Amino acid sequence: MIQKEFDVGSRLRSVRTSVGLSQRQLAERADVPHGQISMIEGNRSSPSVSSLRKILSGIPMTMAEFFKTEILAHPQEQVVFRPNELLDLTSQFPQSGDGGPEAHLSLRQVGDAHRHNLRILYEVYSPGADTGETMLEHESSEGGVVVSGELELTVGGAVYLLRTGDSFLFDSRRPHRFRNVSQFPTTVVSACAPPYL
Repeated sequence: MIQKEFDVGSRLRSVRTSVGLSQRQLAERADVPHGQISMIEGNRSSPSVSSLRKILSGIPMTMAEFFKTEILAHPQEQVVFRPNELLDLTSQFPQSGDGGPEAHLSLRQVGDAHRHNLRILYEVYSPGADTGETMLEHESSEGGVVVSGELELTVGGAVYLLRTGDSFLFDSRRPHRFRNVSQFPTTVVSACAPPYL
C-alpha cells in the first residue's frame, strides 16, 4: 500500500491559522526567520527535525500532535504494535547535511507516548541524514541502542561515533545532534522520558 506524502506546508498553515497567528507572529514566538515559515508553508523548503520542533514550540504543539492525522486508531489497552502500526513522524523529511537532498531520517513512534510518559522511536538514518544543524534541547533524558550501522552523536561539545551494538544515555537538556556520516543506513531504537516530540 502506497502511503500518501504528508503535506507539511499545508498542515503548518492550518495549525498556525487555527491558533490565530500570522507568519510573522509565529516566527517571533519561535525565534526563527519570518521567511522560513513562508518557505515551509509554500512547500518551497522542507524543515529539519530540529527546525520543525523549534517552530512548533511557538504554538506550542508537539510533533506527534502535528502529525496526528496519521495516528492510527488503537484501543487504549493495545500492548503489541506491528511495523505498520507505528506513527510515522518524519519519514517525508529531506535532511540537511553531506548526504544532500536524498538523505532522509525516518522517526516512527511506538504507541501513545504522552499516555505512557515515554517516547520510544524506531529511527532509520539514510547516508548523510541529520537531525539538523540546530542542536536539539529539551527537558528529558534519552537513550538508545544502535541496531545497525554507524551514528555520530554530539552532546555538548563532545562528538562520539557509535557503531552497531553501542548505546547512549544522556540528559537531553544538553544540546545534542544525531548524524549518519557513513555510506550505509543506520538503525537506532531510542527512548525518551518524558516525551518531547
